[in-house]
Amino acid sequence: MPDNSDTSFDLIVVGGGPGGYVAAIRAAQLGLNAALVEREHLGGICLNWGCIPTKALLRTSEIYHLMQHAGDFGLSADNVAFDIGKVVKRSRRVAGRLNAGVKHLMKKNKVAVFDGHGRLAGKGKVAVLKDGKETATLSSPHIILATGARARTLPGLEPDGKDIWTYKEAMVPEAFPKSLLIVGSGAIGIEFASFYRTLDAEVTVVEMLDRILPVEDAEISAFVQKAVEKQGMKVLTGATVAGLVKGADGIAVAVESGGSTQTVTVEKVILAIGIAGNVEELGLEGTAVTVDRGHIRIGPWGETGEPGVRAIGDVAGPPWLAHKASHEGILCVEKIAGVADVHPLDTSRIPGCTYCHPQVASVGLTEAAAMEAGHEVRVGRFPFAGNGKAIALGDDRGLVKTVFDAGTGELLGAHMAGPEVTELIQGYSIAKTLETTETDLMHTVFPHPTLSETMHEAVLDAYGRVVHF
Repeated sequence: MPDNSDTSFDLIVVGGGPGGYVAAIRAAQLGLNAALVEREHLGGICLNWGCIPTKALLRTSEIYHLMQHAGDFGLSADNVAFDIGKVVKRSRRVAGRLNAGVKHLMKKNKVAVFDGHGRLAGKGKVAVLKDGKETATLSSPHIILATGARARTLPGLEPDGKDIWTYKEAMVPEAFPKSLLIVGSGAIGIEFASFYRTLDAEVTVVEMLDRILPVEDAEISAFVQKAVEKQGMKVLTGATVAGLVKGADGIAVAVESGGSTQTVTVEKVILAIGIAGNVEELGLEGTAVTVDRGHIRIGPWGETGEPGVRAIGDVAGPPWLAHKASHEGILCVEKIAGVADVHPLDTSRIPGCTYCHPQVASVGLTEAAAMEAGHEVRVGRFPFAGNGKAIALGDDRGLVKTVFDAGTGELLGAHMAGPEVTELIQGYSIAKTLETTETDLMHTVFPHPTLSETMHEAVLDAYGRVVHF
């Protein structure tokens, strides 16, 4: 690790999340002397309070669900129960292990890490502040802002850490709530809804739009809504929270929908209505950096209006995904380093995953978006009910949907709900990156018996050649 008395660097990254620390590592690989400024936890929200610990929680709920249905597999598991304290402790241990791993990677790659809040302090300068005091001033011709984002709030629904939670409080409950109302049905909201419902809490989801998981293909959204409602989840779409009253018996939440209002009484409320970029206290005043609707506006290489200052990841806008931030960071650094074959990020090739039950994954255009873009489409579908591996696993609910351009055979999009689709989607992601056609996919040999065979069959179905359904 370089001596942190050094203050002059080839590149300074502000923010140590999956965009920032990956950018710093790539810079080091390319021979640049890199510094990373992080005010809280290396690994950022994703590793410490988001992607990773939530998956640990969801794994617990998945095992709990399987144990409750042990009889279906010829097994016996009596008096199945959970200890929420131990569940949370395992989740935090997983996050802690990965946080230590990032620290090791910084040391291995000789990235200088500065503990504190980074703030632009003039051309090519970053001030590092700790407890309000400046501890160092760093200089570099290249600065990358990777400060991430935080949960959005609504007037009258401000989180208090006790009754109204953000994702952070929802991950570390001191006691397990018997009932919750979740505002927002995007990936974060539905994942928490799935976790708590699977562990037997009464869960109500309120969504302002007309369907849950609104960024997904409408057919997939409808399938998932039907599945979670069958699990006992209450879903209110086209609805908004008009207000709430905290009382001794819980929180009375007024929900407006279709011109009428109903009251739902719960122990806790979780806000999951999106995120806002961390653009405050970055020293952007007096610079040419433009903030648009809470996010920094960037060009194809992360460049801002201020020479030498770039931005990546959640602070730079959607899609708000860790893997997008990491890839963006790599491209940004490679452009700075003058790598010859670097290309701008094509967001249409970025897969999205939601780890509820059933899992959801997608890449590319939905059927509706493809048609709106002027494509004549061919659509294929295949249900997991026709897949031998899914039946053997005892999890055959779901479908795979493919969208092709009818004229060229280009794969425009793929949309999936069902077992392990968050792992399967990468096959279609590679296909989109390689610009494969339906012919390439049809000629690909998929192993048997695997869940991936559903992907092949969904392609065949788009062209009237489906075999097993």
